[in-house]
Amino acid sequence: MPPYSNLISDSILIELTIDLLVSLGGTARPEEVVDHVMKISEPEPDLARLLIADLIGRDPRLRFEGDRVELIEADEDGTRFDEASFVVFDLETTGAKAPPCRITEIGACMIKGRQIVDEFNSLINPGVPIPEFITALTGISDDMVRDAPDFSSVAGDFLDFISDSVLVAHNAYFDMSFLNHEIGLVFEGYRVWNPSICTVQMARKLLPQIENHKLNTVASHYAVDLKNHHRAGDDARATAEIFLNLVSELSSRGIDDLGSARRFFRQKHYAKRNEIAA
Repeated sequence: MPPYSNLISDSILIELTIDLLVSLGGTARPEEVVDHVMKISEPEPDLARLLIADLIGRDPRLRFEGDRVELIEADEDGTRFDEASFVVFDLETTGAKAPPCRITEIGACMIKGRQIVDEFNSLINPGVPIPEFITALTGISDDMVRDAPDFSSVAGDFLDFISDSVLVAHNAYFDMSFLNHEIGLVFEGYRVWNPSICTVQMARKLLPQIENHKLNTVASHYAVDLKNHHRAGDDARATAEIFLNLVSELSSRGIDDLGSARRFFRQKHYAKRNEIAA
């Protein structure tokens, strides 16, 4: 099994297995999976079961019981905003793309019952020099991170912190890309399973009247105090407060669960944006 329950395999064999199971209604015989995924025509039943047992042991989305391989699907759409746990997080990095850039700071706030109940903050030693323009932007220097832990030292604590929460970020594609890159370096072949929501997309749809949808602009609209912009902890807390305001906007429209929110954000030209995803 994966080293943490909120990790899933990045294996192409796993993805092909899931695609097959979806096409077959969620279940298949081991021989069917081995034939389709591993291209072993008409495998012996015992061999198929051995291969499947090894394959599904790496991913919590798959189950092998009796003589059937089954897809376990999480009921994310029914997740209500009032009942769900959300972790709003922000990453500071050495640049715009991973790889080659690395994380220099993590900030996160946990929301339960529409209240911020816990926080996670840590500088990260990226193992590479921080460019001068990044230091000018964030205030994070090589000296500040010299004695900080590397990502591998905090990965387990952060995975425990987020657990099965829905992840929220302002430009979720950026933060999720960096997070999954770093997770893959520590736990080879794995990425996080948590669904994610992007507050940029939420703001674009719910606040079309404001000048732009940068974090400081949306914070100003909601009178959220954004101190030390481009420091992960402060940006995460500001994003958390923005998220709570945006959730209230959704509630005023009768949208109180993740599934309804997804359908709402897919309407019209927003269907082209992929900033809210499982």
